[in-house]
Amino acid sequence: MKRNFIDIKKKINLNDSLFSGQSFLWNKSGNNHDFYCSIIDSNFIFLKQISDSNIEIFTEFDSISSMDLTAFIHHYFTLEIDTENIFPAGFVRDYPELWKLLPGYFPLRILRQDFFETMITFMCAQGIGMGLIRKQVTMLAQNYGEKRTIIFDGTPIDLYSFPSPQKLAAADLWKLSRCTNNNCIRAANISLAARAFAEGNIDPEALRNRQIPLSELRNILCINPGIGYKIADCIALFGLGRFDAFPIDTHVKQYLGQWFNSQTALRSLSPATYLILDAEARSILNPDMAGYAGHMLFHCWRKEIKKLRTF
Repeated sequence: MKRNFIDIKKKINLNDSLFSGQSFLWNKSGNNHDFYCSIIDSNFIFLKQISDSNIEIFTEFDSISSMDLTAFIHHYFTLEIDTENIFPAGFVRDYPELWKLLPGYFPLRILRQDFFETMITFMCAQGIGMGLIRKQVTMLAQNYGEKRTIIFDGTPIDLYSFPSPQKLAAADLWKLSRCTNNNCIRAANISLAARAFAEGNIDPEALRNRQIPLSELRNILCINPGIGYKIADCIALFGLGRFDAFPIDTHVKQYLGQWFNSQTALRSLSPATYLILDAEARSILNPDMAGYAGHMLFHCWRKEIKKLRTF
């Protein structure tokens, strides 16, 4: 393992970034659980927060995804984004009490994640809590990914790569459903999505085209069974880097009602209500960064208001 220290020159909170509901593929490790570990592009990666802007990193190789380690960290954690200035200029004036809560969440960073992993992960996330989502994703990796073992900090650690599209497409549906909380429909939808990806019918490079309007991108993703508006927006935000995508779930609906006095938030979250709330959020936040700001608000709501500790 190669050890490096990276001064990213930007404030970052690794725990909030990795455990805020945007990824379920990171785990805590080390004798004091002070390292975060995962496999990215077949490369072991261990991260430790040293200070607000310094990270210790252990990897197998000198590069990840064809980038040197510093470039990869900047790319993966979207460090080019000035998170302290993504809210509109008048936000602090219009929402002074909420603004008092937000500075502690500016070091939260949206991750640029693998498209396929993101798509399948959020297809697992429909209508359930984060603990169960993490359990399903872990089971998928353990049953269909590649197991790798490494000695780290004097302890053998087993990590599993995320399954390939081909492996999930070929999986027996009954066995696959054991990884989806015995939800046979969800297992079938994951199998179909994996097959579509493997056959090139879902093309992430084409979907990365910034000229595609968000509404059109959402509709393209929703063609696939098991992907609705919310999951499509999660895939766009976390898997395609579309920071304008604004996923809306129960927590987001609640904070839109309480913090922004949305009367629409009193309605049930139907597709029509979803689109109205989406438009309302864009009128409050910077449209191009609505999803980035929205995820900060989501994590702030869950921690500060709901007092939740499972991420």
